[in-house]
Amino acid sequence: MPATTDAPARVQRQSTGVPRPRGRVHSVDRPRRSILVTVLAALMVLYTVVPLAWLVISATKTQNDLLGSPGLWFSGHFALWDNIRQTLTYDDGIFGRWLLNTLLYVVAGAGGATFLAVLGGYGLAKFDFRGKRSVFALVIGAVAVPTTALAVPTFLLFSKMGLTNTPWAVIIPSLVSPFGLYLMWVFASEAVPTELLEAARVDGSGELRTFFRISLPLLAPGIVTVLLFSVVATWNNYFLPLIMIKDPHWYPLTIGLNSWNDQAATAGGQPVFNLVITGSLITILPLIAAFLLLQRYWQSGLSAGSVKE
Repeated sequence: MPATTDAPARVQRQSTGVPRPRGRVHSVDRPRRSILVTVLAALMVLYTVVPLAWLVISATKTQNDLLGSPGLWFSGHFALWDNIRQTLTYDDGIFGRWLLNTLLYVVAGAGGATFLAVLGGYGLAKFDFRGKRSVFALVIGAVAVPTTALAVPTFLLFSKMGLTNTPWAVIIPSLVSPFGLYLMWVFASEAVPTELLEAARVDGSGELRTFFRISLPLLAPGIVTVLLFSVVATWNNYFLPLIMIKDPHWYPLTIGLNSWNDQAATAGGQPVFNLVITGSLITILPLIAAFLLLQRYWQSGLSAGSVKE
């Protein structure tokens, strides 16, 4: 305890006549305050909160109030519920179809990417085989390649296979996550002790049973991290569906809302900026809910103390 640690020094100073140091004594419980860090943290909070506040406030305004009232303050008419109703019913309720499409791409694409990353990362971390260094170099190189650079070759490949303008054109590329594979590789190397696996094998446990009963619970924090990264990347994916899908009935939310936004620039188009903003607010709600529900699984040191060295 800090009080116990400082007591001998305090007694020694009193007995020897050494003056007591002025100012606050800093420790782990009472760290030194930094004005620069506080200012930077405040700027980051503003950078994060102000756009969300603008989105929430703007979603409560009508089409006319969006252009005739301050951006960060409410207008006289609270139109949030009317905007939500119009968003869900506009254009024969196609927003609901876009939402279901996005959920399909996330469940199949992000879920599959997480599953493959967990299997691949665990295998690369806990099994030795010839060519492992080459695989590591290949994964690192894949992480460094931007996804936009692969968009055109992917489109040409899927066009030859006749898969463009189908959900498979979005789901299959989403299954490949080099960053998720690398993250699970690194995490499994530290989170799952090799001695624990050897003890399970000595007890007669098979590899599949060892993985699902022992390793998988220890990998839970890494799995949740990869899952959230994959969900956000697939949910916000814009460029890949833009070049792969032309049928509005297979649009995700990103492409669908952009098509509504482009109506204002087309001849005879009807501006629906209030619906675009309200749809954007609805779009981010599942992501916020996912982070709030899964944050309790972001724990480290689950295997601490399981093996005594």
